[in-house]
Amino acid sequence: MSRNVENGDIPEFLSGGGEMGARMRAHDWSATPLGVPETWPQSLRTVVRILLTSRYQMWMGWGDTLSFFYNDAYRPTLGVKHAWALGASAREVWKEIWPDIGPRIEHVLKSGEATWDEGLLLFLERSGYSEETYHTFSYSPLSDDRGSIVGMLCVVTEETERIIGERRLSSLRELASEIAGKNTSAEVLAAAERSLSANLKDLPFTLIYQFESDGAARLACATGVEPGHPIAPALITATDSGMPWPVGELLIEPSIRTIDDLEQRFDRLPAGAWPRGAAPSCGGDDGAARAAQTCRLPGRGNQSVSPPGRGLSRLHQSRCRPDRCRAR
Repeated sequence: MSRNVENGDIPEFLSGGGEMGARMRAHDWSATPLGVPETWPQSLRTVVRILLTSRYQMWMGWGDTLSFFYNDAYRPTLGVKHAWALGASAREVWKEIWPDIGPRIEHVLKSGEATWDEGLLLFLERSGYSEETYHTFSYSPLSDDRGSIVGMLCVVTEETERIIGERRLSSLRELASEIAGKNTSAEVLAAAERSLSANLKDLPFTLIYQFESDGAARLACATGVEPGHPIAPALITATDSGMPWPVGELLIEPSIRTIDDLEQRFDRLPAGAWPRGAAPSCGGDDGAARAAQTCRLPGRGNQSVSPPGRGLSRLHQSRCRPDRCRAR
């Protein structure tokens, strides 16, 4: 077998490869079902070399346990699992989504036919909690030196930001279209309710309050939650410090405010379109809202959302919990 002296007398096929190449060279493969790299079949060495030298996101499973390999480009998808995933069983690495991907992989291993999925929703636990993610990928069969199928290769593009971004832009367009041409408070509120209730994935709940002449805020529109729920009181006075939303502060200074301790304030929060236990990306572990924003909306006299010309809107931000957001 060809050796690479410059990299510490290691097999040539493991040379280079960035961080994952270094991790593969340092890994104790003798403690895995694959054994040391010197004993690996040529077919495995070849596909590992392809994986290491590619800048496209790839991972592979090899052998009965589907020993897990991946390259630098795929590393961000693993998140916290990067610390231990190399050489582990793919069934363990992606156990939270195995009911979704397991049948696809079994199909590849048994039939030798590749699979294809576009924008598939998968709830990954790569940051210590369940996270809404989307992926376009193909699983392809891998053969050993005798031509028997012994593994699979995944080539993938994560599309979480694109799909969620397009969904949110669509909601904004629909909201603008619904409100356009409306001339009364009732028409605006009805249009807002129709539009906001159509995207409970990004807005598990929204509340729109109308300010009364005395500064109190009365609930005028709610989506994703029933009026009267602890999170949606029918009336909030400016001096009531026990209420969930800072009406008094918004009357004084109409800036956007983020409230990121909803789970401490309320026992049970709206989950929107998500089932309990399945969380939106960067959202809560149980699928419920975790943070929200408040802002005061400008009015237009008698045709405004609120009689005195000011309104309070409550819109939940489901994607990025402040202490869990990260760059992608």
